[in-house]
Amino acid sequence: MATDHDSPLPTQEANLTEKFYRAVWRWHFYAGLYVIPFLCVLAVTGLMMLWTSVIDGRDGEKAYAVQPKGDPIAVSMQAETAVSSIPGGVLKKYIGPLDVDGAALFRVDMGDEALMVAVNPYTGEHIDTWSRRAGLYDLANDIHGSLLIGDVGDRLIEIAAGLGVVLIVSGLYLWWPRNGASFAETLIPDLRLRGRALWKTLHQSIGFYISAVLLVFLLSGLSWSGIWGEKFVQAWSTFPAEKWDNVPLSDDIHASMNHGAIKEVPWALEQTPMPESGSVAGVTGMPTGTPISLDTVVAFGYTVGFGERRFQVNLPQGEGGVWTLSQDSMSDDTTNPSSDRTMHLDRYTGKILADVKYEDYSPGGKVMAVSIAFHEGDMGIWNIALNTIFCLSVIFVCVSGVVMWWKRRPAKAGRLVAPPMPIDMPLWKGAICIGLALCLAFPLAGIAVLVILAMDMLVLQRIPPLKRAFS
Repeated sequence: MATDHDSPLPTQEANLTEKFYRAVWRWHFYAGLYVIPFLCVLAVTGLMMLWTSVIDGRDGEKAYAVQPKGDPIAVSMQAETAVSSIPGGVLKKYIGPLDVDGAALFRVDMGDEALMVAVNPYTGEHIDTWSRRAGLYDLANDIHGSLLIGDVGDRLIEIAAGLGVVLIVSGLYLWWPRNGASFAETLIPDLRLRGRALWKTLHQSIGFYISAVLLVFLLSGLSWSGIWGEKFVQAWSTFPAEKWDNVPLSDDIHASMNHGAIKEVPWALEQTPMPESGSVAGVTGMPTGTPISLDTVVAFGYTVGFGERRFQVNLPQGEGGVWTLSQDSMSDDTTNPSSDRTMHLDRYTGKILADVKYEDYSPGGKVMAVSIAFHEGDMGIWNIALNTIFCLSVIFVCVSGVVMWWKRRPAKAGRLVAPPMPIDMPLWKGAICIGLALCLAFPLAGIAVLVILAMDMLVLQRIPPLKRAFS
């Protein structure tokens, strides 16, 4: 995404534009030192998640095909098979088949362990049982979100994503045509070049083309991070519980339906309190007198429009628990984010306590519903192809940046060979203001920028051994 500069080292006579270019290049270099390893990890694990989902599905549902034979048997009979295969197990969730030849899935918990059971929906035959959230997709997701080190990993990735925005902005500035160069020369790589010049032209052209997509990926990923996402953006964009129309609320929030690190609840609902069963509240839902069971709840889902593709049913947990019917692109139920829908039913009366659709989300929630589906490659074949090319391009840009640095550094340099600090740079106050603004936009990344700026100006430039090592 960036380039370096081949002109002689700056002198005191260098003009302001040249000095600013050098300063931006230096920041681009330092941001890249931190961001490149994380971007490579995110791109590789993203590819693993994407293609595991394409081949096997997030829950392994695509790994099992059945022969359609007439109409499916009652869902309760399928559930009996699932529960009986795990003595002492408790049924938690039903996930409908993706297609007519797909298996039905049931989550059955045995103590603290969550298991998935695949059942033939036409015969009720048990197909397979496996531990939920223990597959390749889940391993890649855990690395992608926390590097397997919990909150510390989440914070490190959040800093990398924030600095990634700095990398994009500084890279675009460095890419901008100057010194008589045309846009065509920067948009189209010159494949006639060789050596470091070839790496440079490929780096800047491919970096430019992926910059907008990378920004979408970074911001959508940041929106689920622990500080910027959970404490700032999500808290202001979540669906307001007041819209439940005086329905009793549980102490649990929607995020309680997530299992492990995998997100199963739409971003706009995660922090919204769950409604609670056991009152006269709600609007007309299931017909009065209808026995409330898994079969009737699933049938009701079809009557109210959940059956266009597959949908999922979470069973009530506890006396105040509710039936939850959901269908969203993030869970691969549909390829259209605008069809996202979550409905809660009172477990005793069958009344609708809440029915949240895409159009009910806040503007931020709508943006996130689309960007998350795009981020995960859930919007169809074109999305899968684009994300694959994008991840490979990110890896190439990272590798090419390292190669350019390696080819630029003198042999046996014994130092980092960072782009040199401009002499008498008059815009240091502006750099501090940019750092403060970044603190407000991305707190962890902003703090990191200010720390690096202080270290660079107050330590590295004042202690000769360090200045030589980092020059």
